[in-house]
Amino acid sequence: MSKPLRCAVVGGGIIGVAVARELINQLEGASVTVYEKEEKLAYHQTGHNSGVVHAGLYYEPGGLKATLCRRGVDLLKEYCAAKKLPYDQCGKLVIAQTAEESRRLDDIFVRAQANRVPGAAMLSSDEIKDVEPNAVGLSALHSPETAIVDYAAVTNALADDVRQAGGQIRLGQEVSSLEQQGQGVVVHTRDGGEHYDLVVACTGLQSDRLAASTGEPSTPRIVPFFGQYFLLGPEARNQVKGLIYPVPDPQHPFLGVHLTKRIDGEMMLGPNAFISFGRESYSWKDVNVRDVLDYALFPGFWKFAGKNLPSAAREFQTVISKRKFIGEAMRFVPSLKGASIVPGTRGVRAQAMNGDGSLVDDFVIARRRDVVLVRNAPSPGATSSLAIAEYIVNQALEGRDVPGRAKGQLPH
Repeated sequence: MSKPLRCAVVGGGIIGVAVARELINQLEGASVTVYEKEEKLAYHQTGHNSGVVHAGLYYEPGGLKATLCRRGVDLLKEYCAAKKLPYDQCGKLVIAQTAEESRRLDDIFVRAQANRVPGAAMLSSDEIKDVEPNAVGLSALHSPETAIVDYAAVTNALADDVRQAGGQIRLGQEVSSLEQQGQGVVVHTRDGGEHYDLVVACTGLQSDRLAASTGEPSTPRIVPFFGQYFLLGPEARNQVKGLIYPVPDPQHPFLGVHLTKRIDGEMMLGPNAFISFGRESYSWKDVNVRDVLDYALFPGFWKFAGKNLPSAAREFQTVISKRKFIGEAMRFVPSLKGASIVPGTRGVRAQAMNGDGSLVDDFVIARRRDVVLVRNAPSPGATSSLAIAEYIVNQALEGRDVPGRAKGQLPH
């Protein structure tokens, strides 16, 4: 009889820990180890995002994003209820300010319907007030079930499940490379190498580098973009009840400033998006020369930059001017005029980019023999994390003679 599988997951963000839990859930008796280079879980993208549980409004029907987002919402909501984690279904408005934006919003509504987003509805200018009394616009798309959570708290709860089921989580263990053997994979760290039957890499900002160590192509390349959030002062916090977003503009690669309620009651403005001086740089003083050279010497970045100079100018204004930042928010909520704001979270997104300068939009999950590599998991990656974990594990086990494969060991 075959021995139970020895599995490793590289990366302690929400997707990596969810994958570890799913491996334990599907593989009776499997040994599962998570490697995380930081001293705590959810340290990078998971711990620096807005906390939004996306409903699936924008995504191409039938694509991985749309499919896994809708499945992920259901799993995440159920999991938060089971673990008594806060889950605030505060709702979201996507507001059009011009006739052209209204036309684009109608197209988004068609996608939302195709993706079976619950309760999605178009609102007139007057009807906007019924949802957000201080908001203005020509029309809006209302998603009443869009929610907010604390993704770091969810990650730690998932980690508790892994530990309770006998899995290991090794903090402060940076994986330098993955080496495919005749059978299985050696995970290399500064402490040496360890052999596993199956490895799943969920390394976000470092995903292209670890993929390259397995012989995968160097593209898509990760190009880091920082996003700065500001917090509204307490005197203006209650001007907005839920989430208010602009209509995506195909002329700009990033969404622009929006208003996001946080699970602790704070109200965030942002994020903007501008090139970062490092993949893990959370302040202007934090410059990583290797990371800068990575994109400075990448032809795809310059092709992207050349096509997006107006967007760069727009984003740079919000980087250098708080007034411009809050001015963007006032287009939707004019009563924010004069409101105080203070710096909030600053994150860095792992933007996957092709050699021709195009941005990779959908999730990219590649299998290379005994390794599965998550090469791109942008928003709604955190929303979709439990569903992505199911998808990855099913893909990883496809074609394998797996002993003890069973469902139901851990609750979903």
